[in-house]
Amino acid sequence: MQLEADLESVPELAGRLSAAMLDRVETFVELLLAANRRLNLTRVTQPQAVARRHLLDALAALPHLDDLAAPRAVDLGSGGGVPAIPIAIARPDLSWRLVESVGKKARALAAFVEELGLPGVEVVAERAEVLGRDPRYRERAGLVTARAVATLPVLAELALPLLLPGGRLIAWKGPMAAHGDELQRGARAAAQLGGGLPELLAAGPSQLGDHRFVRVAKQGQTPTRYPRRPGEPARRPLG
Repeated sequence: MQLEADLESVPELAGRLSAAMLDRVETFVELLLAANRRLNLTRVTQPQAVARRHLLDALAALPHLDDLAAPRAVDLGSGGGVPAIPIAIARPDLSWRLVESVGKKARALAAFVEELGLPGVEVVAERAEVLGRDPRYRERAGLVTARAVATLPVLAELALPLLLPGGRLIAWKGPMAAHGDELQRGARAAAQLGGGLPELLAAGPSQLGDHRFVRVAKQGQTPTRYPRRPGEPARRPLG
């Protein structure tokens, strides 16, 4: 599989996946591409391109997921399961909730999880704003991940209410994240939600192109008025 060759060129990732894990990731690619014919889960449809543009992109976050405040993780806007499913395969010690508000995509994700035999992964067909006000989910996660979900001010309001103090948000961001405006607006939003300053992390492997990671640490409790009702964070972003 192309992913295995790519991982060999990235020392910080090469030792993190066993042969059994790589086999399971390959099965995930097969499931994703089969379901994509019905559901349009990804525009990338060649297995080698999926390995480079999706799987390596997801797994590049692994070095940033050590020493979590709690073993509970939430992935927002999970879509076709990237980044959460590859990371869940690589980190079976974490329990995952994949949040996908589109019912047909959530059902496909649940089928992937069952086929792959991932007992620590749950699919939740709901909006992040609703979960952020639910006592079963609010301020319980040590990690929230999000890839291509929203701008940082919006994402902060969706993610930080789910994190316990000491937890962290890891966001996959495009080249605009390298500029000050989104980070500044994100910082102002995070400050209202119990978060610290967004950190632009060092670039990942060259295969990631212009993607960067942004990390926001949860420092204190989120005020009870957040998150606002569904859709409001995107209509009127904080910051």
